[in-house]
Amino acid sequence: MDLKIRIRVAVISIFIGILVLGLKTGAYVLTDSVALLSDALETTVNIASSIAALVAIWFASKPADSNHPYGHDKAEYFAAVLVGVMIVLAAISIFRAAWIGFTQGDNPEFSSVGIGMNLLAAVINGAWARYLMHYGKNARSPALVADGKHLMTDVLSSIGVLVGVVLALLTGWHILDPALALLVGLTVLWSGWELVKESVGGLMDEAVSADVLEKIRIQISEHGEGALEAHDLRTRIAGRSTFVDFHLVVPGTMSVESAHEICDRIEEAITEGVPGAHVTIHVEPEYKAKHSGIVVV
Repeated sequence: MDLKIRIRVAVISIFIGILVLGLKTGAYVLTDSVALLSDALETTVNIASSIAALVAIWFASKPADSNHPYGHDKAEYFAAVLVGVMIVLAAISIFRAAWIGFTQGDNPEFSSVGIGMNLLAAVINGAWARYLMHYGKNARSPALVADGKHLMTDVLSSIGVLVGVVLALLTGWHILDPALALLVGLTVLWSGWELVKESVGGLMDEAVSADVLEKIRIQISEHGEGALEAHDLRTRIAGRSTFVDFHLVVPGTMSVESAHEICDRIEEAITEGVPGAHVTIHVEPEYKAKHSGIVVV
């Protein structure tokens, strides 16, 4: 059911992107503003990112197989990197539009309808971006979170562009129009860099945050009764999955069955506290203790 909801959200994002693109394109046609053109160009990336998110969510949901025994969760990171590349391409297009505006562009024309259309597009994007980031975080979907963050960047740049275009029309400083387009391009480029940086961190098996790591350490300590210590705790994040592995030291005379019961208890506690956790525990006799890991209460 969760997969169906995530796919539905990604599909809705595509249709919202098309709607917003239509509104922004109409605003550009009515005003002939290079800044509003750059805003519309950025929206094409929103649509592309929503399509990439849809494909990634579908692929990442496929169960583990013989070629991918750890699952396909990292597919969402590849989608996020692809979106980052698309953002860079959009920024290049925006820079080109700004250059044309500086060298041979016409003065923008005032159109209350055009300004209103662009404002409506920003409101729609803002509401949907907040929903995407909230739902994507709860659903542990990097692709949806990335889509929402990029949309929010688009909202901020749209507001800035609207204010600037109105100022250019009121003051007669028409140079503000291509200057704003240039600023939008720089903002888009920065958001692309941030997105790629976060996604590469996931592809490089980045560890969980300090807060989550501390939660895991507490779960091991409080639910490992019968064991002596745990050491060499390692974590990595792969999309919706969190992989946890460590060595658990038990008395050398303890039976395999008793050690297994302790492992089950710890694993259950960790998976309950960290959704999507996959726990691997290596049991060792007490002479393997390092006296520097997690002390079991």
